[in-house]
Amino acid sequence: MDPAVVGRRVRALREERGISLSTLARLAGVGKATLSGLEHGTRNPTLETLWAVTAQLGVPLTAVLAEPAAAPTVHGAAVSATLLEVFTDADATYELYRMRVAPGPGQLSPAHQPGVTEHVTVFSGVLRAGPADAPLTAPAGGHIRWVSDVPHSYTAVGDEEVAASLLLRYPRR
Repeated sequence: MDPAVVGRRVRALREERGISLSTLARLAGVGKATLSGLEHGTRNPTLETLWAVTAQLGVPLTAVLAEPAAAPTVHGAAVSATLLEVFTDADATYELYRMRVAPGPGQLSPAHQPGVTEHVTVFSGVLRAGPADAPLTAPAGGHIRWVSDVPHSYTAVGDEEVAASLLLRYPRR
């Protein structure tokens, strides 16, 4: 993921919507200096920051990442996600990621725009994820789904790293 490319895309989307830097920073819950650094390509944004900003811009995360062929990887406090594919149909845009969740403290992610759902299939380890106030648990071979327009979390249960797929569904407005 090239921070300069991501920054240019964030700025272009913000300006297309007529939103000031200060307003977007406030709505996304990130510092104005952080957002400015992101837009100028001088900061390498975390997964949480990118999701918070794209949610407020009303676009999928891939709208600010490199083309899928480049397989960009974004990192959060506990989650590492590599984009595998983006596809669309008449009703939604989908992003498919290979996801790893490190053992230890989990990750709290901000709400996505209304109606976004997350679908996780666990390949190894045990994952606790979902709405921050009511997380779900899935062992290897299990699947969980939730509406992610609320703050949500990801935590590896135990000492084993979780390997999973993450499918985000962004309904068309």
